[in-house]
Amino acid sequence: MRIASDLMDDVVRHAREEQPNECCGVLALRDGRAVSVYRMVNKAASPLRFEIDGLELARLIDEIEDRGDTLGAIYHSHTRSAPYPSQTDVNFAAWWPGCEWLIVGLDGGSEPLARSYLIDGGVIAEVAVEVTDG
Repeated sequence: MRIASDLMDDVVRHAREEQPNECCGVLALRDGRAVSVYRMVNKAASPLRFEIDGLELARLIDEIEDRGDTLGAIYHSHTRSAPYPSQTDVNFAAWWPGCEWLIVGLDGGSEPLARSYLIDGGVIAEVAVEVTDG
C-alpha cells in the first residue's frame, strides 16, 4: 500500500487521541494508493479490542465505492502490544478477504509503528507500507 504522509499522520493521530482505547477506521484506495482516511467509533471502547458498527461500515463502503474508490484497509491500534495481528484480528479478517489490516502499535509510549498485513484463511502476510510525500 502507498499512503501519503499526511494520511498516515492522521491515522497515527487518531490512535494517540483514542488512547488508552484502541482506535479503528478504514482507508479508501484508488489504484493501490490510499486516498482517504475514515475514522470510525470503537463501539467496544476497549484498550484490548475494537468493534465497528456493521451498518455504519456498510454505508461507508457504499460511499467509498460511489466515489470510484475501494475499501483497501481496515486500521486499528494496539495500545499494549506490537503492531501484529491478534487472534481476534485474524478471526475478524475472515469477513474481509483481500482487505489489508493496518495496525498502529503504541506499545509502551515509544514512537508509533505502523505495519500492514493481508490475512487469508488464518495465514498472516506482512505487506509493505510505502509512505510518500504527497
